[in-house]
Amino acid sequence: MASVSAERLTQVIDRFEQTEARMSVATDPAEIVQLSKDHAELKLVADMAKELLDARNALKEADSILEDKSSDPDMKELAQEEREELKELLPKLEQSLQLLLLPKDEDDEANAMLEVRAGTGGDEAALFAGDLFRMYQRYAQIQGWKLDVESKSEGDAGGYKEIIASVTGKGVFGKMKFESGVHRVQRVPKTESGGRIHTSAASVAVLPAPEQVNIEIKPEDIRIDTMRASGAGGQHVNTTDSAVRIIHLPTNIMVTSSEKSQHANRARAMEMLKIRLYEKERAEKDAAMADARKSQVGSGDRSEKIRTYNFPENRVSDHRIKLTLYKLEQILAGDAVSEVIDALISEDQAARLAAMEDN
Repeated sequence: MASVSAERLTQVIDRFEQTEARMSVATDPAEIVQLSKDHAELKLVADMAKELLDARNALKEADSILEDKSSDPDMKELAQEEREELKELLPKLEQSLQLLLLPKDEDDEANAMLEVRAGTGGDEAALFAGDLFRMYQRYAQIQGWKLDVESKSEGDAGGYKEIIASVTGKGVFGKMKFESGVHRVQRVPKTESGGRIHTSAASVAVLPAPEQVNIEIKPEDIRIDTMRASGAGGQHVNTTDSAVRIIHLPTNIMVTSSEKSQHANRARAMEMLKIRLYEKERAEKDAAMADARKSQVGSGDRSEKIRTYNFPENRVSDHRIKLTLYKLEQILAGDAVSEVIDALISEDQAARLAAMEDN
């Protein structure tokens, strides 16, 4: 692993100190907010840089004592012990700091829209979509996030044909972004009398939902329709045309909101449209950089088969990082899905570190 240069460490510490100094004299509210954010991000990096510099200096001192023939034997013994400890500690500090210095995805701290849709497999696919959604619901609860269902279409035998939820909290998108793709299940459906294993699928999409989405939508580019909101089975849940559907004509992106208030539905549908357009813009940027982003865990393509849940073998396999865990029930219950998500994040970080060293 390549070491972070002393010059780079000094730059990090200087920038933090400059930010701290500026905070003490700033008066503009907007600048104070930005400086506070920068300060929080830089403090962890600066503290780690100082710790690394101190460890390097301590190693030099220990080496100096060991090389000095006039050094006291007891001092040499202490220096040797310290040297061994520092030799073990330094690579860990180097790696931790390099991870902190990696270019950040500006959306990692954003909230997210979670969309789960049944794919091939009929009723079984809808049931599996329900299983996946409950897995994420539990994971969000464990993370201390708030999950609100925005819209849903229930399956005839249970589960969901489609369910969309907003997830708000610290670092939601950064944790969830690698979940986008096709999830496949292999199990014996309850309706299967012969005990044959069926394969079904559901797709997951995780869209970043920053608090400020700077997307301009021209009035002439959208068509707004009102309709009656429908519940399970298609029955109308109210007698007024309160549900709102907005179609973005240039992209043909369609969003709907079907709560009781038409005014609230219009506002929510516009917000969801901005998120979809933002995600489309982000995906296009990612595609343009695809050749340069060889470090990515997955393409984020919703058609990519990313994971298999095999019930007979109690197995969950993530195909992107060749990870297999034999704890399917705990993962689908949401209690152990963090093991998969954390492994994906670690793999992405390791690959980006390797790419940075190659450059």
